[in-house]
Amino acid sequence: MTMVWVIYDIANDKVRNKVARACLNKGLYRVQKSAFLGTLNANNRDALSLECEALIDLNADSVYIFPMDTASFKQVKLLGQAFDKKLVSDEVLTKFF
Repeated sequence: MTMVWVIYDIANDKVRNKVARACLNKGLYRVQKSAFLGTLNANNRDALSLECEALIDLNADSVYIFPMDTASFKQVKLLGQAFDKKLVSDEVLTKFF
């Protein structure tokens, strides 16, 4: 399992909601309106990528799926407001704090 960030910029509300649901269905946690975080194995990462690719307008939208190793994740700096703790699991929060 690898820590993964999914960040997107999608113009269409319905498509944006479908991508958000796909992220949630894979077990990721919403950390901002267009950013998700969690752990995925390679198969689920590839499946999410294919699902998002089928949903978005490849000429107008973007979805980034960033794998991140634990050492790099521990170096992330949070400035200002952190995660909405109602949206993020304790598992993810403990990796930060």
